[in-house]
Formats: sequence, C-alpha cells, structure tokens
Amino acid sequence: MSNNFLIVLSGPSGVGKGTIVTRLLARGNYALSVSATTRPPRKGEENGKSYFFLSREEFAKGIKEGGFLEYSEHFGNFYGTPKKFVDEKLKKSDVILEIDVDGALAVRKSHPAALLIFILPPSREELRNRLLSRGSEDVKKIEERLERTEYELSKSGEYDYRIVNDELERAVEEIESAIALEKRRKND
Repeated sequence: MSNNFLIVLSGPSGVGKGTIVTRLLARGNYALSVSATTRPPRKGEENGKSYFFLSREEFAKGIKEGGFLEYSEHFGNFYGTPKKFVDEKLKKSDVILEIDVDGALAVRKSHPAALLIFILPPSREELRNRLLSRGSEDVKKIEERLERTEYELSKSGEYDYRIVNDELERAVEEIESAIALEKRRKND
C-alpha cells in the first residue's frame, strides 16, 4: 500500500497558495494534480500540462462514470479533478491539489484519506493589500474576492490543518511538518 498522500490546499485569493505550491514542488517528492476543463485553451496552455481540455460530452461522460474526485461549473464551463490521473500519480509521489473550499470538501467525500490544509492570511487587511499589490484586478473585483473570503474562512474548520502564511518559508515548513506527522500516524 502506498504511503503517498493527496494533499489539498485551499485558501482565499491572494493568500499565496500558488507560491506555496511552487516551493513545495521544488523541495519534495510531489506531483501537481492537473484539472480538466471544458473551456478552450488560452494562448500558451498545453493539454495535459495546464489542463486536460475536454469537450462537454467527454466531461459529461466522466461525471456519469465517476471519473472525477470533484467537479463544478463556473462561468459556463466545467472544471474537475480527474480521479484516474490522481490515482496514477499517487503510486509514485504525494499529489498536491490546489482547489477552492467546495472542491476540497467534495474531495474529502470521494477520497477520505486526503489531507486538507487551509492557508490563512495573517489578517484581512494584509490579504486586501496583497490583492491590491497584484495590480491585476480592479477594486470592485477585489472586493468581490474579499466577500468570498468570509465564506471560505467559515469552512476552514473542516480542514485537517490551518496554516497562516505570514512568512512564506515558515508556512511551507509547517505544511511539510503536517504531512510528515500524518505519514507517521498512518504508519503507526
């Protein structure tokens, strides 16, 4: 039996999930889960690397056959985590899945052994500052993201670990410590 974990990371926009995932991938034996979507590829995106780009019919077939750990529809397109892909990756390494709270809680139902880690901002003000400093969205969009944060934070108690990303290296080390602790527990 594999000692590898499906590690699900969630948290509000701007909390630093992508940066944390990049650090984890560089430091350990991790694979990143690739999501499937029905939206068309954007410039520079590769099938099987950025996403698995599926037709609506292919996606519907995957849903019907139980081929996704979780899936949802956003802005008229479906997104989901392919079960077979994750299972294959888990044979060789831990797999990191960076998804929203609804997806994470759906993964918990379909894959109960998944390790759910919620990344918290040091404060709401710091989160707002991070979103503003990105410069990628207008203030209205940022306010919408901050409203979503309240919902996400309300679900964080359903996660195995809650880690504050106030200092990147420390947060990454806390995540690695949590994974190591859970592996020791699994082997006891």
